[in-house]
Amino acid sequence: SEKLYTSSPGLVNGLQARTFGVWTLLSSVIRCLCAIDIRNRTLYYITLFTFFLALVHFLSEVFIYHTAALTIGIMAPLMVASFSILGMLIGLQYLEVEALSQNKKKN
Repeated sequence: SEKLYTSSPGLVNGLQARTFGVWTLLSSVIRCLCAIDIRNRTLYYITLFTFFLALVHFLSEVFIYHTAALTIGIMAPLMVASFSILGMLIGLQYLEVEALSQNKKKN
């Protein structure tokens, strides 16, 4: 939390830091499960949503709440979330094409 919330470190307490840690652990488990079962559309959408949540969280901390500054501690997760969203949206097209081709094979 000291590397992320540099503008107002006094507003961050231990409970918030632990909650953020649990969120990070949960989102990493979801992302690993998606990597294992990439064709599971529901899991794919949930994983994509975790990246959107992360992006919105970090952007709001910088531009709305002003608890974080645009340092490398914030820029790194912003870049990871942005590039991951872009990659997953591109990958979503391939999942849809694959689903359509499997439906044609069944018929």
